[in-house]
Amino acid sequence: MNRRKFLMNSGSAGVAVSLLGLYACKQKTEKPSDLPEAMASADPFFKLSLAQWSIHRMIWDGSVSPMDFAAKASGWGFEGLEYVSQLYAKELEKYSGAANPMEQLVKELKKRSDDHGMKNQIMMVDLPEEEGVMATPDQTLRKAGVENHFKWVDATAGLGCHSMRVNLFGSKDPEVWKENSIASLTELSEYAAKQNVNVIVENHGWLSSDAALLAEVLTAVGMDNCGTLPDFGNFCVKRDGEGNWGGDCVEEYDMYQGVGELMPFAKGVSAKSYDFNAKGNETKIDYLKMMKIVKDAGYTGYVGVEYEGDRLSEEEGILATKALLLKVAGELA
Repeated sequence: MNRRKFLMNSGSAGVAVSLLGLYACKQKTEKPSDLPEAMASADPFFKLSLAQWSIHRMIWDGSVSPMDFAAKASGWGFEGLEYVSQLYAKELEKYSGAANPMEQLVKELKKRSDDHGMKNQIMMVDLPEEEGVMATPDQTLRKAGVENHFKWVDATAGLGCHSMRVNLFGSKDPEVWKENSIASLTELSEYAAKQNVNVIVENHGWLSSDAALLAEVLTAVGMDNCGTLPDFGNFCVKRDGEGNWGGDCVEEYDMYQGVGELMPFAKGVSAKSYDFNAKGNETKIDYLKMMKIVKDAGYTGYVGVEYEGDRLSEEEGILATKALLLKVAGELA
């Protein structure tokens, strides 16, 4: 049995809880990778993938290359990979001399994921300032935003991912946002369908985090390859600062209600985490309650670990989230 399957299946949930609590309550501890590999429960009802955003600080400080994503995730016991487009900007520059830099990048990433026996799942496309906004009433900008995402659909297909995640920014007026989101998702999904790629929307701030409204958009689009990526966090619908992310959140959608409303359209699930208490539980999100919502929806696909905290290291946070998911899976069995 390889190490990845061993991590998924060995040990007991009780050991996972005690070990996780041991290091989650400390500021500085032994590295989680040094802990016994018994930090796992029985077979969960889902598979585990790693969201690349969980290691964005390692990539930005140069300690880890984004090209080594498959190797790192495999070493931590994951099966699937969720890529983040903005983390490959410098890598694309390195291929600038090639006829098609994106194609060369995708070819190399696919080889590395295959070498490590990993399954590519999602391409998360960010940087709306560069790729364009798709919920704007300015039709020239909206159509440019859709077309700018075509190359990422091609990359998603080349990697063998089932889905490309997009953002829906451009208007804060609900009706204007809804109308233009429907138009853009329809056009983009029609293009993606030709390559068997899903276009999925994450609750990622402002009106995209109004789950009921986003569900209305998906229902109106009505295409099999257009769905959601429910995220356990990211339910802020209003901030007091500039732009999409500026300032503090002043209005938040109920996270449990929101995930429940998005699950009927889900092509993936993002298990966001920020920090853990002495018992190894997430401090802001009731994982047992959240994963019960996921399970009750009949979902059995990949759940992506996305650690965003800053108390634990990225590696510690990733493994803490993974251990908590496996513990909760045992409780829900």
